[in-house]
Amino acid sequence: MRLILASASPQRKTLLAGLGVPFDVIPSVFNETGCSERDPPKRASILARRKAEDVHAKHSGACVIGCDTLVVASDGTLLEKPTNANDAERMLRLQSGQISIVHSAICVRSPRGMHEGIASSHVHFKKLSEQEIAWWISIGEWKDRSGAFQIDGRGQLMIERIEGDWTGIVGLPIFSLGELMEKVGIKWKTENSCLPDRQA
Repeated sequence: MRLILASASPQRKTLLAGLGVPFDVIPSVFNETGCSERDPPKRASILARRKAEDVHAKHSGACVIGCDTLVVASDGTLLEKPTNANDAERMLRLQSGQISIVHSAICVRSPRGMHEGIASSHVHFKKLSEQEIAWWISIGEWKDRSGAFQIDGRGQLMIERIEGDWTGIVGLPIFSLGELMEKVGIKWKTENSCLPDRQA
C-alpha cells in the first residue's frame, strides 16, 4: 500500500524516513484559516484530519498521514506560526523562562478507515537574553514554526528540558504513528514494512 505524508515539513520527512519505509510527500493544500475551533488539542486534531482527508480524496488507494502541531504558552495563549519577525519575537518573549505545551496530532487515513491520535508534551524554556532572542530571529529558523521555535538543531540551545515525546515536539509523534498504522492494518515492525496485513 502506498504511503503518503501530507506535509511539506522537512522535519517530519526526516522522522518518517528514519523508519526505513518508502513513502511519497504530497503536501495538503487545505486552508487552515478556515478552521474556527480554538481549543488547541481539538484544533490540532481537526487540522490533521482535514489535511489527511484532503490528500486522500485525490489518492484514495493510499494510506495518508496528516499532521498538525500547535503550541500553547504558559498563560494559555495559542501560538501558531508567526506571521513575521516581530510576531516571532513576541512568541519567544512569552515563552522565555516558562513552560509551553506542544500538541502534535496525527491522522492516518486509508481505504480501511481513519484513526487519529495526539501527543502532548511540555517544553521548558531557559530564560532568554536579549542577545539570544536577537540571534534566533536573525538566523530565520523561527519561520513556519508553531511557537516560533524548534526542538531539533540549534533550537535545542534554548530548551532546558522536555517532558513527553521529542518526536511529537518536532512534529510527528512516531510511537503514536506506529500504533495508528497497525490499526489500519499496515505491517510496521516486520521485514515487509508498510504492506497490508491480510489478517487485519
